[in-house]
Amino acid sequence: MSDAPSVDWAASPEIRQLSPRARLGVDALCALAGWLEQHPAQSGDVLTRAHPLLILVRRSDFLVLITPASVWDKGRHLLSPYLEKLASAQARLVLLGPPREPDLSQAMNLGLCALLGSTPTPEEVLVACHQAFELMSAKARSEVRGKTLNRYRYELGELIEIARALTTEREIDKLLGLILEKARFITAADAGSMYVVHGDDPLLAGRELYFKLSQNDSVSFDSREFAMPISAASMAGYVTLEQKTLSIEDVYDLPAGSPFGFDRSFDQKVGYRTRSMLVTPLMTSKGEVIGVLQLINKKREPKQKLLSPEDFERGVIPFDDRSEQLVTTLAAQAGIALENAILYQEIRKIFEGFVKASVDAIEARDPTTSGHSRRVADLTINLAHAVERTDSGPYRDVRWQREDLRELEYASVLHDFGKIGVREHVLVKAKKLFPNELLLIQQRLEFVVRTVENDILSRKVQAMSRGASAGELVQLDRELAEKRAQIEESWRAVEQANEPSLLAAGDFKRIEELGRQSYARLNGEKSTILSAGEVKSLSVMRGSLTTEELDEIRSHVSHTYRFLSQIPWGKTFARVALIAGAHHERLNGTGYPNRLQGEEIPLQSKMMSISDIFDALTASDRPYKRAVPVPQALDILGFEVKEGHVDGELVRIFSDAKVWEPVLSKTH
Repeated sequence: MSDAPSVDWAASPEIRQLSPRARLGVDALCALAGWLEQHPAQSGDVLTRAHPLLILVRRSDFLVLITPASVWDKGRHLLSPYLEKLASAQARLVLLGPPREPDLSQAMNLGLCALLGSTPTPEEVLVACHQAFELMSAKARSEVRGKTLNRYRYELGELIEIARALTTEREIDKLLGLILEKARFITAADAGSMYVVHGDDPLLAGRELYFKLSQNDSVSFDSREFAMPISAASMAGYVTLEQKTLSIEDVYDLPAGSPFGFDRSFDQKVGYRTRSMLVTPLMTSKGEVIGVLQLINKKREPKQKLLSPEDFERGVIPFDDRSEQLVTTLAAQAGIALENAILYQEIRKIFEGFVKASVDAIEARDPTTSGHSRRVADLTINLAHAVERTDSGPYRDVRWQREDLRELEYASVLHDFGKIGVREHVLVKAKKLFPNELLLIQQRLEFVVRTVENDILSRKVQAMSRGASAGELVQLDRELAEKRAQIEESWRAVEQANEPSLLAAGDFKRIEELGRQSYARLNGEKSTILSAGEVKSLSVMRGSLTTEELDEIRSHVSHTYRFLSQIPWGKTFARVALIAGAHHERLNGTGYPNRLQGEEIPLQSKMMSISDIFDALTASDRPYKRAVPVPQALDILGFEVKEGHVDGELVRIFSDAKVWEPVLSKTH
């Protein structure tokens, strides 16, 4: 039982200086030590005597100190070498006899576990030692369980946080990076890679593994995406085919008979040493492999960088079972998250395809506004970014989420979707009169000219038959020329009045006169040169549409809201119809279709209104008008602000940020 040479403590100078009574106590302690040495509480216990007043019994990492109470009273310094173990519950104290201090709290705090008589029987000491060891062992087991429980709680918390992060990330590339980062974190992996399976065949025929990204804490390098066939020749391919996790202690020393190999060229190129590796598949909800997670070099110290051969030799360890369990759990979450992200991307592509097809349908109905919807969307998104950058004014606190901007983009691109519900000839009306109406007026005036010519010619024949003078004939020719000139002037007035204007303008007295001026038809009935409807159309002060036609055009906003409201946009894009359906509302309540005012109008719709007006003014693809220069377009927007139609602060931001420059540069 003893691990030290036998010492005759009774002959030592320290004992000889003691009183006879104290010597008897030491003699009793020596006898007790001898008995304990002969009768250990458990095989393997080791007894030592570091001092004549101390008996030390060691079992594994635990220690029991047996000493007279006088040591506690007067010789507490003898316990100093063991204070750390006593404080950490790796040592316990057994006192023989009562201490002078009745308050034993200090002794209890220092590890006192038994208080025996001054001369206890050896059996009593043996039991006390056994209980002390059991107590320390139980406490150690409890601490281990506590640490294990805390570790599991920590890991569970990390997995929950990881799951939350994975379920909120929709961008596939960012999601892959997040999966790899979190997997490396929970396993202390120095590096890792992500692969994604491409192809639609569930049996993997003709499918490929795409290397998407890699991460490495110790070395920097450029990596590019590449594709490779799915085969057992690579570890990633093997895991894909077998659908199970693979753990390798050293990839330079693969198990005999492994179907896969390891290419060392990367290590040789960047000065790295791949050693331990853990490869696991990412599975979909249907049990299909969707990707592969590959972790490299588990480190003893997670923060250590592996730079030298010694670092790799000492710092890299195999991935243990717990790492494999954690990665398998993470991979299950990651596979579903990746599947959802891919499905989300597919749905988004469907949405974007629908949006593009809708815009194509709108532009097919009205080719004169081709590109308008896309330009309005670009202008509005640019303005939204400019609003977010502003640090003053009422919009200084506005911030957009990624999905907010996508919702705004969809609403802007589809803001004229309702035009498919407007009659085409009204939708594409470029002049105040439809082409057939203008042709009828032209033919009517030509008929009036022929009627006048026939009348003058008939009168001229009659005059010549009665021998009229040359002066009378010249007068008739002059009358014909004057009436022709009047009719030509009337036609020019019609043509001029037929041109639309951007702002309210025009003098239509001549048009009104033509509406009262009559001529005789072939049947003798009287008709006005211009009908009441033609006079009304030509007298439009601004644009090319009559009030009724304008109402029909304006109805496209209601159609837009009605059509878009029937589309299941989901919670993320729930306001698309509302935003698109309010882009013709005006701050002063004079807009349409609902005459909303001020704060009733969504901010996104206010921005879109400005973009819509600006593009309508500056567009160069309208056959019925010339493009307005940007300065003049900004002046007109300023006029709209004064009229209470659009938001002045948004127009200021629009102008200061020059949000049109990237858009107009694409069209020039």
